[in-house]
Amino acid sequence: MGNRAHAATPSLVVRYDKAVRAEPFTGRVTLFFSEPIAESDRERPLPNPRLGPNWFRPAPFLSVDVRDWSPEVDLVIDPAAESTLWFPAGFDVSTLPGRAVQAVARFNPWEREVGTGPGNGMSEPVLIRSGETKVSLPITSLVPGPEFDDTDWSRELIHRSELLSTFHGREVVLKACVTLPASYLIEPERRYPVLYIIPGFGGTHTFGRRDQPLVEKNPGGVEFLRVTLDPSCPYGHHVFANSATNGPWGDALVAELIPAIEAAYRTDARSAARFLTGHSSGGWSSLWLQVRYPDAFNGTWSTAPDPVDFHDFQQINLYEEANVWRDAAGERRPIARRGDTPVLWFEDFDRMETVLGPGGQLLSFDAVFGPRGPGSGPLLAWDRQTGAVQREVVEHWKQFDIVQILKSEWSTLGPRLAGKLHVFMGDRDTFYLEGATKRLKAALEELGSDAVVEIVPGKDHGSLLTPELGTRIRSEMAGRYQTVVGK
Repeated sequence: MGNRAHAATPSLVVRYDKAVRAEPFTGRVTLFFSEPIAESDRERPLPNPRLGPNWFRPAPFLSVDVRDWSPEVDLVIDPAAESTLWFPAGFDVSTLPGRAVQAVARFNPWEREVGTGPGNGMSEPVLIRSGETKVSLPITSLVPGPEFDDTDWSRELIHRSELLSTFHGREVVLKACVTLPASYLIEPERRYPVLYIIPGFGGTHTFGRRDQPLVEKNPGGVEFLRVTLDPSCPYGHHVFANSATNGPWGDALVAELIPAIEAAYRTDARSAARFLTGHSSGGWSSLWLQVRYPDAFNGTWSTAPDPVDFHDFQQINLYEEANVWRDAAGERRPIARRGDTPVLWFEDFDRMETVLGPGGQLLSFDAVFGPRGPGSGPLLAWDRQTGAVQREVVEHWKQFDIVQILKSEWSTLGPRLAGKLHVFMGDRDTFYLEGATKRLKAALEELGSDAVVEIVPGKDHGSLLTPELGTRIRSEMAGRYQTVVGK
């Protein structure tokens, strides 16, 4: 990758104990580095670089692929070798002394996270010192899994999916955090509408856990039983869509998990008592579920959804443009901004994901929208070495283009979606998502829909989610539910 060799650059030696893993390993090993540590701080506890990378401020890391690597056998990594994958590309390996390094072996292929993925092997962080010729990184433990401690108000529900287990040929479970209304334990005859919450990229069902009751002040005294879903899968965020690579996650939710929740808790089991919300990738998921399962839910309130029209895929018209990394003038394309200033670029973000391996945001789009490749992974909509758009793959994406689906199926979808679509987006979205949502708004208006699509001035991806918007969303859901109760 063009790394500059240096006489003082040490070899990095990784091995794993039999107690950690008894069988040989085939897969990816990643070494995460810290930023340079000041001389005065080097005797303090070292940071854990495996907790990165931060999208906006990624510290360097490298990866190598191994085959049949046995326990107790040294894996010697030359950081200057051409075969070593680096992010950033061309990293100056002579700057390694003075940084902490930590090794991670991706033992758990079902986990999208690398450095924090439960079941992956990890070393302790080690400081690389000047003049060293060898740095040993023994993998002596596994990344622990998150523990979900049930409380009076939040309980974990894990349900085996027959659909997904059959698809993948292994046991697959659906996970959810069920958060009870404040009155649930003292009104044993009462049944509740359910709010299904889908976290954005990187989020899991654990985000819904609470130690204290959630006191609501909704119109008519309506309280919701909340279900925070887990959208994680090996390729990132499966968005609860049925896809060629990830499997039938949408069907599994509607046909398997929802009935399990309604059997275990006192819900109002009518479809008119089920509501959806989510932000970012969760915003796309919630909108998708409402559109593809229009009779299963009584409304979505989706915020800052991922691209809902691939004519504007974060400013790129995938149907017509030739390259994702660069525009027609050869200028590199940004993928994120702060205010009006680009801070992250498609090419850099792609390369970061390529070195990390499966589980990143962009590859998760391919795993949902694209066809399956000859192996277990998806075909890519653009070449990850050049950015060139692969037209035949993008054709497959059309079946997940929400605006195109609404246009082509409106005669049957329109009546079933009346009053159910609510989408909110900041006009300065951090990831340039507002363009696609504007196209959604225009399309729905042309179709004569009563959908609410609001582009909020001055708001970005994070600042869109104000307490006022949250209160409004819950009030509108409660009001819609009251119309059902009154019938």
